[in-house]
Amino acid sequence: MTTLVIGANGQIGKQFCALAKEAGTPIKAMIRNEEQATWFQERGIRTVVGDLEGEMEHAFEGCDQVVFTAGSGPHTGPDKTLLIDLFGAIRAADIASQKGLSRYIMVSAMRAEKPLEAPEKMRPYMAAKFAADAHLRHSDVSHVIVKPGRLTDEAPTLKFASSVDEAGDNQISRANVAYALLRVVQTPGLVNRDITLLDGKRPVDALL
Repeated sequence: MTTLVIGANGQIGKQFCALAKEAGTPIKAMIRNEEQATWFQERGIRTVVGDLEGEMEHAFEGCDQVVFTAGSGPHTGPDKTLLIDLFGAIRAADIASQKGLSRYIMVSAMRAEKPLEAPEKMRPYMAAKFAADAHLRHSDVSHVIVKPGRLTDEAPTLKFASSVDEAGDNQISRANVAYALLRVVQTPGLVNRDITLLDGKRPVDALL
């Protein structure tokens, strides 16, 4: 079962790809251009060039499921949030549905369903995530929506919580998110679930 990784060149995407390669989990990393290929080629990770704002349907060929961990990033405006985090995610879900993929694994955000409660600068991003998640839930492809809290660059602990009350905080390391994504990818029977991810004390399989 080959997994297409959209957003492979991002911070979570790279860590997920490295973990998947080490675990022997087949993946195909979608990158925006050949200039991004070196890091993946050095690790023996297969790549395909595709564009969330352009042509990407070909990238899905030969894949059974997709992980969407792309994002417009903190240094872009609401225009890119609309095109990448919203419309790009929706287009990917539609293609996955059309091609009969088994699952679409979305990296969303905790509390995306309440965008007006987010800090003002984060509201367009949260609204985009809310709408993209809703579209995915009503699509024909099975889904898992992973909802991490505030992201950090701390080292992986491989221990998790599913609520702020349990965790005592609202954060999670990108490394822990990448590890959790790998376990989701490796658990094909997990479908139509929303999973909140925070740093905690439980093994990830206890959440899944």
